[in-house]
Amino acid sequence: MGDWAGRSAAEIAAAVREKRVTPREVAAEHLARIERLDGRIGAFRKVRAEAALAEADEVASRTDLPELPLAGVPVAVKDNLAVRGESHRDGSAATPDTPAAEDHPAVARLRAAGAVVVGLTNVPELCVFGTTEGVFGTTRNPWDTSRTAGGSSGGSAAAVAAGLVPVALGNDGMGSLRIPAANCGLVTLKPGHGVVPAGIGNGDWFGMAENGPLATTVEDVRLMLGVLAGAASPRAQEPERRRIAVALRSPLAGVAVSRPYTTAVREAAGALARTGHRVRRAEPPYPLSLGVTALRHWTAGTAVDAEGLDPARLARRTRVHAELGRRFVRSVRTGDSRERLRARLTPFFTEYDVLLTPALARRSPAAGPWHERGWLRNILANTAYSPFTPPWNLTGWPAMSVPFGTLPSGAPCAVQLVGRPGAEAVLLQLAEELETLRPWRRTAPMAGS
Repeated sequence: MGDWAGRSAAEIAAAVREKRVTPREVAAEHLARIERLDGRIGAFRKVRAEAALAEADEVASRTDLPELPLAGVPVAVKDNLAVRGESHRDGSAATPDTPAAEDHPAVARLRAAGAVVVGLTNVPELCVFGTTEGVFGTTRNPWDTSRTAGGSSGGSAAAVAAGLVPVALGNDGMGSLRIPAANCGLVTLKPGHGVVPAGIGNGDWFGMAENGPLATTVEDVRLMLGVLAGAASPRAQEPERRRIAVALRSPLAGVAVSRPYTTAVREAAGALARTGHRVRRAEPPYPLSLGVTALRHWTAGTAVDAEGLDPARLARRTRVHAELGRRFVRSVRTGDSRERLRARLTPFFTEYDVLLTPALARRSPAAGPWHERGWLRNILANTAYSPFTPPWNLTGWPAMSVPFGTLPSGAPCAVQLVGRPGAEAVLLQLAEELETLRPWRRTAPMAGS
């Protein structure tokens, strides 16, 4: 058996297509790594060991194996998406433990491309918060297990960062891909609205939530995004130079940004400028009302997701969040605050092709029982470390988190790239340049791995 755990999805798929390794061998090696390491990380709610091996054998017998873009690639799926034959609990004791009859369309596309679903990953209850813990356990950052992996796709991010799977499926309603990716040293892309099938929760958080890939290389993000979108991920024209705005201030008033994250942005900006991009310091015209708009949409989305669930079985922080949001559901559905935000920011993205910001304002909170703590304490902790992601869910525009630099602890730092609608290819091009200019360590160094 080869050393396939820790390899990229592109490497594994090529080896399976060329029959240098079987899908069962790849799956078995990753399942063994999960068994060995996940007790310290808490990435998975459910590991599908026997089912995954059976799926691997099915992939090996497919007549179209030589054409499968994800041939035999183990993937993890966030536990708010349907996987046929498995329940999706959404991190909550209030949700039914009922097996899904069909795959979510995004999961179905991964399986059609040859991927093998090895398990469902932990999330905070109803995927509300930027830390991942609850009745199914606490998910820790493989780079620093004293810290949370982030959320709400924390389990998926931790699984990839620890080399338990090469890629994972997550989703992002207020930063839920980019936050854990930034914490865990991964690349991710929240696609613009309509690029990838959504259908998340009871209403996609009013169209703000998008499914997307978590990976250790830009190549794997491009590969998985192409599968999820149902078309090959386009490449930007080369060697076009981009107009890049560099912004260091928090979009939310009063939130300070720590030095490692501002340093990462300055160094990334310098690296891109040296390759010929036109880089300039410029802050987007965020409205002062942005924080209120984000809170109204965030809580209202939870209120819709909580409909029909027993409030007594929800954690207090979730219950308060949903109760607050109920008063906003109607105004969020019928209002035009998101359209006003898009109109305000569009001229900025006419002048600039891409916005470069910190991915986070500071390192993630300590891992712990945040689900047992008060609502306000959770809100303050989330806002203090992840203010840069929500604007781009409100606009519905594409945004990436890309590893760049390190924190004083040695854990990864990260920057965010944002583009106008349809700019996924441009963001991927710039991410590839950053990866070339400043390669990152792809997998966390874990004892016993």
